[in-house]
Amino acid sequence: MSTTKTWQLREMSRDELAQRKHELEEEHFNLRMQVAISTLKNPRRLREIRKEIARINTILHEDDTGIRKIGVSNL
Repeated sequence: MSTTKTWQLREMSRDELAQRKHELEEEHFNLRMQVAISTLKNPRRLREIRKEIARINTILHEDDTGIRKIGVSNL
């Protein structure tokens, strides 16, 4: 899976963001298990996953606090 851009995440619904976050957490867990056994083909992917999870958490927090609503184009 590739990294999703922030503007693409902002267009998703809350359910889609939760699903994406769950998928990323599973992938991150699996990659951490692979690291324990052997080396990864793409070790940078761990960092990309952590950053994308942080982006999703930020977007969800912004929606909760009313800073910026999810699914609304702010252009």
